[in-house]
Amino acid sequence: MMQAAVYYGARDIRLEEVGVPAPGDGEALVQVLRSGICGTDASEWVAGPKIFPVRRRHPHSGHLGPIIPGHEFVGEVVEAAPDSDLAPGMLVASGAGIWCGMCRRCREGRTNQCAQYKTLGLNVNGGMAEYVAVPTRTLRRLPAGLPLDHAGLAQPLAVGIHAARRACARDGNHVVVIGAGAIGSFVLAGLKHLGDFDITVIDFPGSRLERAARLGADRTLTPSHTIGVDVADALGGRKPDVVIEASGAPGQLAAALDMVVDGGRVQAVGIPKEKPALDLHSMIFREITLDTTLAHVCDTDLPAALEILSADPLLGSEFTDTPVRLADLCACLDHLAAGRVEHKILIDPGA
Repeated sequence: MMQAAVYYGARDIRLEEVGVPAPGDGEALVQVLRSGICGTDASEWVAGPKIFPVRRRHPHSGHLGPIIPGHEFVGEVVEAAPDSDLAPGMLVASGAGIWCGMCRRCREGRTNQCAQYKTLGLNVNGGMAEYVAVPTRTLRRLPAGLPLDHAGLAQPLAVGIHAARRACARDGNHVVVIGAGAIGSFVLAGLKHLGDFDITVIDFPGSRLERAARLGADRTLTPSHTIGVDVADALGGRKPDVVIEASGAPGQLAAALDMVVDGGRVQAVGIPKEKPALDLHSMIFREITLDTTLAHVCDTDLPAALEILSADPLLGSEFTDTPVRLADLCACLDHLAAGRVEHKILIDPGA
């Protein structure tokens, strides 16, 4: 038996003793050493289930069918198939996303758009437990010397890297990132890894903006009613080539479209709580490209995330704090949902 956090519905996560999962074909049994929580987990905690598959009622108990959350985790391999390149004792990070490998998008390399895509901790049992069964192809070995707490950032950083790739910035471009929270910061780290860009980060004054400066933003600005003019002034009179909206805050996608240069590109990363109103007339006449991004491509983005975390200890130290117990998960979700968290919360299920 093992201890696990089991989600039954909004504000209903129970710490339970459940059976240790038996790995199936192509899977490894992983002892979870760190498991992170993110905005999706907090949203499901406050107002779900929207993603977690617990809508149908259990035929015997009448309860909503439960799921073990946790899609950002690292751990130690306990058992793996003999034909895999994993062995007991190896430390690994999980990409969490599971793809079929056979559909059209998988054949194109866009595995995050797989017709049968599932995510550990969102659609099937995940890493808020002492052990989890994981498809081996979603696992990558940790670089030697990478601290576990830093490695716990690999999956969300991979999401930021994927967003940065899809922004299609070219060397020398002026890029603006709106939002300096976790995802905005990971997009910033991805941009720094991918090319030579001039990067401006916009957020409210305070620790997030200060962190963006430490992580390599060329300049930081605070929001205003004239932010488009402020950005152009800061760039010597030119508008940015690419604007990445990573906050999801009301009105910010429209602000990004207004701010970008004619013929430029806007990348929507932050998920808005309400449907945004966009001026399509202006977009068409200015030939603005609006693109989106979701999750990451495990084979390319997860190794890049581990490489960045290994090469840049500052990034990991900026986001990590002392891991907390699984029993503290609900309180942590409350803090995250209320916007009172500046770092990534990592759970140690064995503590």
